[in-house]
Amino acid sequence: MRRTRIVATIGPASESEEVLLGLVAAGVDVFRISMAHGDIPSNIERLRRVRAIAPDVALMVDIPGPKIRACSFGTVAVPLIVGHRLEMVEGFDETSTADRIVVEREGILHGIKVGDRVHVGDGGTSLEVVEVGSKVVLEVMAGGNVMGKPGLSLPSSALNDRLPTDDDRARLEALRDESFEILAVSFVRSAFDVVSVRTVLARPDVMIMAKIETSEGIANIDEIVAVCDSVMVARGDLGVRLPMEEVPHLQKMIVRRGVRYARPVVVATQMLESMTHAHVPTRAEVTDVANAVLDGASAVMLSGETAIGDDPVRTVQTMDRIVQRAEESFDYRGWGSGLDIHQVGDDDRRTTRITAAITGAAWRAAMEEKAVAIVACTRSGMTARAISRFRPPMPIVAITPKESTARQLRASWGIDRILLSPYNDIDDLCDFAVTEVVRAGLAKSGDPIVIMAGSASGGAQITDTVRMVIVP
Repeated sequence: MRRTRIVATIGPASESEEVLLGLVAAGVDVFRISMAHGDIPSNIERLRRVRAIAPDVALMVDIPGPKIRACSFGTVAVPLIVGHRLEMVEGFDETSTADRIVVEREGILHGIKVGDRVHVGDGGTSLEVVEVGSKVVLEVMAGGNVMGKPGLSLPSSALNDRLPTDDDRARLEALRDESFEILAVSFVRSAFDVVSVRTVLARPDVMIMAKIETSEGIANIDEIVAVCDSVMVARGDLGVRLPMEEVPHLQKMIVRRGVRYARPVVVATQMLESMTHAHVPTRAEVTDVANAVLDGASAVMLSGETAIGDDPVRTVQTMDRIVQRAEESFDYRGWGSGLDIHQVGDDDRRTTRITAAITGAAWRAAMEEKAVAIVACTRSGMTARAISRFRPPMPIVAITPKESTARQLRASWGIDRILLSPYNDIDDLCDFAVTEVVRAGLAKSGDPIVIMAGSASGGAQITDTVRMVIVP
């Protein structure tokens, strides 16, 4: 049973009913819809279509933040040759050429200075600013072919937008009444960004996922993770804005910080990039996916591979096999032993510490008594996510009365989900849990099961009960 989740991006190659159902059968847990491409109505229509076809899969909507794009270079590749100099100007509905890059953002060039680097697309093509004045002149330092409307990675000094941007506010307002579980927010640089987006969205039932892809995001990682609900290691821009040799180490750090706070952590970008068109991945890509699993990631994500790739279903099947094999080598006991059992991140609130302590005790009891399953009875999903941070080797079963919580937990490591009607009596709840675990084939008579439940305390939900039950 695979514990690490798979996120697949929906696009022209994967939005048909046949392919969507094939992706579900292949093992996709979360479908991602990027609002960086297409207009708001078309993205809303795609969101509704995916929900109708795959109602049990979690939906992640990704808003682009201050993502900068060039006006179109056209449909024929335009070569940018090393040493060539060209202008960069602001404009809309114009054409970019080998001599002139038109940027679709008013005022964006005011923060540019000589010596800054500008990266095109995935960063393989880069230019350096050599002149600033009546015009901005760049010299091509690393050449390549560009086409369409590629993204531009400009220095952080030029990205002075607060989140959410005006464009993202319009997206959030359109999304307010739609059915989805996770909102991924690009270019998060501070806790204030997360709080601002959450306030504008005004949907407490939606998880906010902070995409870490700037030096500011790295510097403020603890405060960001403390206020968000989930984290993404967005390696595309992260590898452009920071030295690429730092990315593997930053990935490990972000995963560890996120899991410590009981936040699901997604590792993204170019995981099986060659499978956009190839039938098999490179050996390096296989190793990359496996290493993300061994790093402790909650989920691994596919972008262009499933959005525009030749065979999205084959790609997910391949990722599924890689992940399952990597999980066979995961150090479950070592991971859990390395966590501070009594604390979730740096949150020193008593309710949080109680949840941390109870889930820590549940993990220890399950390991020492070789429990066959850990059951988390939860409304918000927090109890299940708190025990998931220990990465126990036995199944985690979340029992919840909320369908939205059940779908959100599909982004969390190792959690199976069972829906039930609300229970007020803890004994009845435990009896139901045992019955369902046995029915699922996870336990038999004489097996030990650890069960956790919570209650309301001072207006907050806390996990305050843990039981060891022997199946009768």
